[in-house]
Amino acid sequence: MQKQIIKNIKTVLEFYNALGFERLPISFISNKLQGANKQKNSSPITHHPSLDKEAALKALREEIGECNRCRLSKDRTHIVIGEGNPRSRLMFIGEAPGKEEDLQARPFVGDAGMLLTRLIEKMGFKRKDVYIANIVKCRPPMNRDPEKDEIEQCRNFVERQIEIIHPDVIICLGRISAQTLIGNVGLKITAIRGKFFDYKGIPLMPTFHPAYLIRNPKDKWLTWEDAQRVLERLKPRCRMQDT
Repeated sequence: MQKQIIKNIKTVLEFYNALGFERLPISFISNKLQGANKQKNSSPITHHPSLDKEAALKALREEIGECNRCRLSKDRTHIVIGEGNPRSRLMFIGEAPGKEEDLQARPFVGDAGMLLTRLIEKMGFKRKDVYIANIVKCRPPMNRDPEKDEIEQCRNFVERQIEIIHPDVIICLGRISAQTLIGNVGLKITAIRGKFFDYKGIPLMPTFHPAYLIRNPKDKWLTWEDAQRVLERLKPRCRMQDT
């Protein structure tokens, strides 16, 4: 519990450091410590609209640095953090970068990325309107599934991206993304897709990964059904926030 409190305070201080504050009043820190003592891991994410989200994401990227926290760092070309509108109401989270993503340092830019882009546009948005990230930030060798210890080393970063962006809805692309954020490694994507789950107060919709849809195009209509449920949840303010 004490480690979590220290982590919470560190996150707040990093936000304000990124905004250019060199010092904060003692009373401010005391209030934050009191609030952290009351917070539990399962508590809903608190939205801080006054914080500069671009600065917070930049601070997170600097903290990640040239990460070597797990074995995936050995063979990667680039770390793939994520991209899009930090103030988006919709966040897509996949499992890991692939070959093209590793080369370009951008999420979902290969064949699966093209399919995801078409889905986003069919929903009435542009890629720049939403935010796209992955559970792990480095490409696993031969595009294998990320392993448990690799996910555990990296999941804090995607969780903090969610905290900063604070979307109205998360779409999990594929089994690993959904299992990680829901917290149940036994879940099957065929059983949970199309159903809303809760992630710290944010509705979470699991659906098929675009790479799966390339191999199984007949299931594209199921993903479109899931997307329509998300659009219903986003109403009445269906338009994305301005960049």
